[in-house]
Amino acid sequence: MTVIGITGPTGSGKTTALTALERLGFQVVDCDALYYRMLDRDQTLREGIRKAFGPVFLPDGKLDRPALGNIVFGDPAALDRLNALVYPAMHTAVGQIIKNCTCKGVVIDAINLIESGLGDLCDWTVALTAAPDIRLRRIMVRDGISEERARARMAAQKPDKFYRKHCTFLLENRAGSKAEFDRLIYDFFADLLCEDIKE
Repeated sequence: MTVIGITGPTGSGKTTALTALERLGFQVVDCDALYYRMLDRDQTLREGIRKAFGPVFLPDGKLDRPALGNIVFGDPAALDRLNALVYPAMHTAVGQIIKNCTCKGVVIDAINLIESGLGDLCDWTVALTAAPDIRLRRIMVRDGISEERARARMAAQKPDKFYRKHCTFLLENRAGSKAEFDRLIYDFFADLLCEDIKE
């Protein structure tokens, strides 16, 4: 079984890569969605967060995300404490998914694929990037946000050189259309996996 990690800055085309791998028989692990499920169900993680950050859970048991965000964003030490709790828990959870997988392979979708150590579970890690002006337009349209907010989101993410240094492959999305990128990214993974392209 093959494990591939997908990462890269927002607006670069990661969703297209994930769709291509689904078509090739892979199970997708969305680490953002997994994280929020773990916050509801992983009692060890919840207790660790409570001890580290105090009353950040609501009376109904849900995480008070704005309250936790106010503590960790803008405070690197607090964010490091949170990551020290989340990353090991995520590593264990993803490892279990890989162990139980009955598909051709698993593709891990994680913005912090490298920083979290999830890249160590992968046979290959692939970063998707695109020119900043293209990413800016995509983010604004996709999320319905202002240029200022989109630029702030982009500025908070790692530069391309980080992915170039740490990932097996760095793919820059220069396609002229979504359809062209769909075909190019599918062909890339089919070649990587030595698949016969039937489409």
